[in-house]
Amino acid sequence: METALTLAGLTLWAFLAATILPLSSEAALWAAIKATTISKPTLLISAIVGNVAGATFNWWLGHLAIAYRDHKQFPISKANLDLAAGRFQRWGKWSLLLSWVPIAGDPLTLAAGLFRVPFWQFLGLVTVGRAARYVVVAYGFA
Repeated sequence: METALTLAGLTLWAFLAATILPLSSEAALWAAIKATTISKPTLLISAIVGNVAGATFNWWLGHLAIAYRDHKQFPISKANLDLAAGRFQRWGKWSLLLSWVPIAGDPLTLAAGLFRVPFWQFLGLVTVGRAARYVVVAYGFA
């Protein structure tokens, strides 16, 4: 039971940390490694699945939100949206490898949805970047 609750909690925490909530999934992974007897690979998978799912939720929100860009309640002005599109296009989809970076990373995943990065490309790049970060946390610091 402890294992299931720990994994569910870590997965949920990693999901929420991938949204705009100011949470640290790295700290949660590190704490789980130190506080439980669950194997590192199992904890890694739990954190990766949750965090990539949260990033995918952001992509989906962006993908849906762009349909409302001309609505007066849309939270981003046309000028700012054009500016963001230019910046995103300069670095392109490869910037998603850095989507794990605090503060800037989560908006990147939303931008990927807004600017129609194909889902499978998005998923692959985000998974590689976020998994690499967790491997460093699990084997470099814990």
